[in-house]
Amino acid sequence: MPATETLLDHTLIALADPTRRAILRRLAQGEARVTELAAPFAISLNSVSKHIRLLERAELISRRRVGREHILSFRPEPLRAARQWIERQERFWAAGLEALDAVLTAEQDKED
Repeated sequence: MPATETLLDHTLIALADPTRRAILRRLAQGEARVTELAAPFAISLNSVSKHIRLLERAELISRRRVGREHILSFRPEPLRAARQWIERQERFWAAGLEALDAVLTAEQDKED
């Protein structure tokens, strides 16, 4: 599978979970430490770390270390790629449905 398709798969998987989407919403406001991101959730720090790893695999966030702290940042590029893929699918299906509509309209006109 090409790298771009793999990244798209990882992006869509990452976006499928409400906890991960909440983490991204928070990071869209600015950098945060892992412990800050974990605070609002009623799950363990270990569980939040697993969510973070999935977001990193999708390249939606980046991590840097400052001493013992891990600072996370939002990376919007994979979302742009996903949006472009969705827009291409939308154009494809819209064109197909328009063609189908034209055929059905022509058939109905013949019957009338």
